[in-house]
Amino acid sequence: MTFLNSVARALMPLAIVAAASPAAASEASDLAAVEAHLASVQSMTASFRQTDAKGRSAGGTLQLKRPGRIRFQYTGGDLLLVGNGNRLTFVDYSVGQKSSWDLNKTPLGILLSARPEIKRIATIMPQNDPRVLVVRARDGRRPEFGALVLAFVRAPSSPGGLRLEGWTAIDAQNKRTTVKLDGQRYNVAVPEGAFTFAEPKKRSRS
Repeated sequence: MTFLNSVARALMPLAIVAAASPAAASEASDLAAVEAHLASVQSMTASFRQTDAKGRSAGGTLQLKRPGRIRFQYTGGDLLLVGNGNRLTFVDYSVGQKSSWDLNKTPLGILLSARPEIKRIATIMPQNDPRVLVVRARDGRRPEFGALVLAFVRAPSSPGGLRLEGWTAIDAQNKRTTVKLDGQRYNVAVPEGAFTFAEPKKRSRS
């Protein structure tokens, strides 16, 4: 299996299953590395490819800024997902509709937290390739908020020695959405305006 295939496999929803924990010392070290990475990344931009549980795929650009802010701008311009620090809102301009949730009650709340409690809520998922590090984060005290599986590759030049390759978000209904990243840039300027959006206009029925 090639290195890229190892990363892809780590991000596959069907590959995210419970597995035996590695040695405690190794797990503690890896979790510390993840915390170091997240703590040192205040902003990020990337392109993304998203795949839902039905195999439908869409792509676009991503902007992220801690705490709590994220923007998925989908190719074509009709779809948008924005986290403004408090709410996560999905907008479909093609039909003039939007849906909104409390950000901290979604799996993305873990990734966007100012101080993610990775050591308390996460476990390492063993991988065949030592260059790939996969973490499954789920708050046992709040299982209704779902889980997030983060896939990293070890990269000395990246923050904390890790590069985030993507994640799989698993909601309370066990629906899985996988996001793969490309062209990641860390701690770059991201304007606050990126986390606002124009209200969709309701389309009249013909």
